[in-house]
Amino acid sequence: MRFTRRAATALSACLSIAPAHAWGPLGHRVVAELAQQRLSPAAEAEVERLLAPEHTKSLADIANWPDQLQDDPAMATLWKHTRSQHYINFHGGSACAYVPPRDCRNGRCVVAALEHDVDVLGDQGKPASARRQALKFVVHFVGDIHQPLHAGYRADKGGNTYQVQFEGNGTNLHKVWDSRLLYTRHLDWPAYAQRLDSAAPVKLLPIAPLDNPYAQWAEESCRITAEPGFYPPNHRITPAYVDTWLPVADRRLREAGRRLAQVLNLALDPATAMATKH
Repeated sequence: MRFTRRAATALSACLSIAPAHAWGPLGHRVVAELAQQRLSPAAEAEVERLLAPEHTKSLADIANWPDQLQDDPAMATLWKHTRSQHYINFHGGSACAYVPPRDCRNGRCVVAALEHDVDVLGDQGKPASARRQALKFVVHFVGDIHQPLHAGYRADKGGNTYQVQFEGNGTNLHKVWDSRLLYTRHLDWPAYAQRLDSAAPVKLLPIAPLDNPYAQWAEESCRITAEPGFYPPNHRITPAYVDTWLPVADRRLREAGRRLAQVLNLALDPATAMATKH
């Protein structure tokens, strides 16, 4: 089965009724683990088959691979090709409306990357090596698109140029949201995933019937960055800021885990895909 735009529309319907390093290594592993717990048996078996050459069957083990490319000289070409696919820079003011020709020129953004890689992953006619690589990117990019500042604005490069003070050190808002906010829980990734998994089920926002849900996930992230107080006006990350925004980060991790499971089930389990058509 090919996971095409039609299947992406099916994902929209399914989700509407289902109650530089986005997140860093911790957050990406958490998202992957949350998704793994919700794979259908058929999808889990296909993940295990695809990952067998990697000597793992854990999504958490591959979740950070797309970021690690930049440190591997042998992967320099692939990193150069994919580095702009980890994020999207909105250009349209505070509306956070996705306009592909403006916000994703030549398909160089995370929305288009997900469309492409999910399509490859779901295509049984593709070589296993290509589908395995696509799986790695899908696991990672679903996490990326749920980190608010990976769907921010070009003006400040997704918070990278917005300098802040946090715990006595200078940093930028993007890095705070990538990892430092999550690290305030002082949990490793299995414990963090367990904490989020044991909470009441996250209620996903209804998804409008657009061509694909990925743009909508990016728009959700962008709208978070536009909320009052997201950019601390005094450029200081205070305990009050952490108390306010860490639950938002947790929610985005949980939403990413649920949605990643839906994506993988639809792409890898024909029965799930068929069920969404009825």
